[in-house]
Parts: sequence; C-alpha cells; structure tokens
Amino acid sequence: DLLLLSQYELGAWMPNFPASMRNPPPQAKGTTSLESYLDTIPEALGCGWGCLFNELSLGTYPDEHFKEEVPKQLIAAFQGCLAQISMEIQERNKSLPIPYRYLDPHQIENSTSI
Repeated sequence: DLLLLSQYELGAWMPNFPASMRNPPPQAKGTTSLESYLDTIPEALGCGWGCLFNELSLGTYPDEHFKEEVPKQLIAAFQGCLAQISMEIQERNKSLPIPYRYLDPHQIENSTSI
C-alpha cells in the first residue's frame, strides 16, 4: 500500500520496531529500566542482520520468468515508464524545500515487506 511507505522512516530505526527481542516485553507499565531495555532489544550484530534484507525497487525482476519476446518487451516498457516517472519526481523535488520521495518508483519496494 503506497500510503504506508512513510512508515519506513519510523520503522527502519531498530529501537522503534526491533526485528527480534531477546526477552519478552514488559507486562506492566513503568517496570522497565535502561538495563532491562538494553537486555531486551537485539545486539548490534543481530540488528544488522535484521536490516540486511534484499530490497528491490518496483520494476526490478532479478529472476527471468519469461523467454518469449512479448513479455520481455512489456517488462522493458514498464521499466521505461517507471524510469520516466522517477525522473519527473526527481526533477520536481529539486524545486521543493523538502523533497517528497515516497512515490518515486526507485523508493517503492517491488513487493510487500512489512
């Protein structure tokens, strides 16, 4: 869902949404300490592994599923349209005080990853 793309800025920072936890979450409010928090979130190496996912942008197909020319031409045309859209968005963003990148095809993942 394109509306959820802005979640990445919040969710990509590991303390907000850790990929794993070493201890269960607290059962009552106010019972945590810095030490218990640090014992719960993953260590740096574990966090790094959680962040090392294979992110492919929209229109990127690493596996070749088609041998026929027509599907290959359609994929190439689709990728060309995405490249044009991306160039238009990047050009528009040059004049904006804060660039809006959420709908740039290069920023959209090829599939749902949340």
